[in-house]
Amino acid sequence: MAQARGTKPFSAFEWMLAGRYLRTRRREGFVSVIAGFSFIGIMLGVATLIIVLSVMNGFRNELLDKIVGMNGHVFIAPIDSPLTDYVDVADAVEALPGVVRAVPTIEGQAFASSSVQGGGVLVRGVRPQDLVRLEQIATNVVRGSLETFGEEEGVAIGSRLASQLGLQVGDRLTLISPQGAATPFGTAPRIKAYPILALYEVGMTEFDAAFVYMPLEEAQAYFNRGGDVSVIEVFLRDAEAVLAARAAIEGAVERPIFLTDWTQRNSSFFSALQVERNVMFIILTLIVLVAALNIVSGLIMLVKDKSADIAILRTMGATRGAVMRIFLITGASIGIVGTLAGLALGVVITLNIQAIQDVVARITNQTLWDPTVRFLSEIPAQIDWAEVGSVLGMAMALSLLATLYPSWRAARLDPVDALRYG
Repeated sequence: MAQARGTKPFSAFEWMLAGRYLRTRRREGFVSVIAGFSFIGIMLGVATLIIVLSVMNGFRNELLDKIVGMNGHVFIAPIDSPLTDYVDVADAVEALPGVVRAVPTIEGQAFASSSVQGGGVLVRGVRPQDLVRLEQIATNVVRGSLETFGEEEGVAIGSRLASQLGLQVGDRLTLISPQGAATPFGTAPRIKAYPILALYEVGMTEFDAAFVYMPLEEAQAYFNRGGDVSVIEVFLRDAEAVLAARAAIEGAVERPIFLTDWTQRNSSFFSALQVERNVMFIILTLIVLVAALNIVSGLIMLVKDKSADIAILRTMGATRGAVMRIFLITGASIGIVGTLAGLALGVVITLNIQAIQDVVARITNQTLWDPTVRFLSEIPAQIDWAEVGSVLGMAMALSLLATLYPSWRAARLDPVDALRYG
């Protein structure tokens, strides 16, 4: 008598039986309900992970682009003596490889007022040729022009600041600074009105509502700087290459200087974003884990319900490995298909998240995204495909692990006991 041989691993026979076990039948309706909830849970978990991580990536990149794009990557401050030789220092630094530009800047706080109201602002004095090279400003002018910036005593301000003060291009903005002229009775505040030449909108509330750009020479006169600047902002081609850039700048500048970079100035802010991102990943992974546990419970019930079928398969020659693979395919199919469905759902929502937010806002007649609270004017989202791949791998691995114990239990089932007590 020829010895019966088992089927080849993952043969068509095993896939056929696994597919039949996945179909809904009236007698196994409750098992199918659990499988459906497992599928939905994994799909929603994967989609939520992709959406949340993409939005947080978008937040970080948008904030990094705007904060660094407005403020530079490396900052050169003077030591011992004022930075009166800023032109030579800026030219020497700008000649270094990897440096896009070096911008001598004067920064000072002032009170901006109009006939409507007033508020504190940060005045930044820059050379006209430097302002037109700041992409965040030059490419986001919404009214007016920067062509005459520096030729007259005009300023460029953010659109939100103009809206708060009730000003437009051509109106005069009054700036009040405590650093005024010295008199026998003390220092008198300096008050001067400047015509508004341009309004810009970079999309970040903090900048659009607080920054006033003024020609460098006028800022030196306004803040009594005496021909020097407070800092030289260095913009790099690669924002992450600050360590190499700092070493090169120290070697190129032949005077005592103090260097800082964007990672030091914004370390707490971006560290908080990274911690929040990691915590959200862990929390949302629990959704996938709970769905995977539903696969375990569903398969255990399916194995118990199909114990007689398993016994018949075993008596007909099916090996324990074949039985285990059948239930492995059954459970893994739920997880893998749910993961792929979650990928599709997550990518579609991420790519259309702003349009979805606008539709929900119109339906509910509520402001779901307040730019004055969240800094950015719209929801940023950027898909990191390497990160998406890790999410898919994690979800599929959990789904596969969830099927191991029920499949092993089905393979260890004794046919005699199953037929006797089934």
